[in-house]
Amino acid sequence: MAYKQISIFPILLLLALSSTQLATPFPSAYSQLDYYFYDSSCPRLEMIVKYGVWAAIQNETRIAASLLRLHFHDCFVNGCDASILLDDTDKLKGEKNARPNRNSARGFEIIESIKADVERACPSTVSCADIVALVAREAVVLSGGPFWYVPLGRRDGLTASQQAANQNLPGPFDSLQNLTAKFIAKGLDVKDLVVLSGAHTIGFAQCFTFKSRLFNFKGSGKPDPRLDSSSLTNLQGMCPNKDTSNSNLAPLDSSTIYSFDNSYYTNLVSNSVLLESDQALMDDDTTAALVNSYSAYPYLFSNDFAASMVKMGKVGVLTGENGEIRKKCGSVN
Repeated sequence: MAYKQISIFPILLLLALSSTQLATPFPSAYSQLDYYFYDSSCPRLEMIVKYGVWAAIQNETRIAASLLRLHFHDCFVNGCDASILLDDTDKLKGEKNARPNRNSARGFEIIESIKADVERACPSTVSCADIVALVAREAVVLSGGPFWYVPLGRRDGLTASQQAANQNLPGPFDSLQNLTAKFIAKGLDVKDLVVLSGAHTIGFAQCFTFKSRLFNFKGSGKPDPRLDSSSLTNLQGMCPNKDTSNSNLAPLDSSTIYSFDNSYYTNLVSNSVLLESDQALMDDDTTAALVNSYSAYPYLFSNDFAASMVKMGKVGVLTGENGEIRKKCGSVN
């Protein structure tokens, strides 16, 4: 097809695989994370988190995807240090109002509520960063996805960076090459990119993030020819070609909107995903092969997703005496 390009991924894949040894800039921090970190100091922690997420999803099913997304958007900036939760101050311009998060990232009040419950049970013991990681796991499990054990012991960062959020967070208009570079920069690889993109099996996207595919793809004045015709018609109805539709929402996976499953990959194979950055996974032989595998084998996706979430959850962590244990997630102590 016109969009098929010479593969850059033999080189990028080698870089990614070799970087798994080089791109672990915090090996001592990794070793200090522990699956049993709070067993003595806060034994009810996981039960408190699970109930808090369950109650939030009962109130609004869509919040599960938002809570999962907070973990992604935290780890890809300063590392998994809860920097995304910090409110702006006179001295701090945080990440909440960065372009990828403004009017988009949500669920902060859920994290703060769970943190308050944890503080009542175990004062000044559990970091917001660990709560965010546990909340992401529970959001997936309660949506029908896989369970994984979360290594704990992260500390909370003392600062945040709106500039880093603007630069580092993967976006809906990123090319496959740019997405891969952002993952490799965090010690993740091409496989992690494809499997973690599967989080788009739940959640919604605002129309402005994909509307150009519906009406004026790459300035052609026509829709993206890769987009399935039935999906195109439905999406044009949800997102009319006018500015007032920009903030309208469409499900990332219309076949099983709130179920965490492998439908994202079957949608990719059938050319019915929303985001250009998702569709790009089919433009290269390496990533397309992974997509086809996850489409055919749901258990393979579940297992690999759990493994990649553990891997991502270790990016840039603070441990030991670094950082702090915030009393409230929106502000440093």
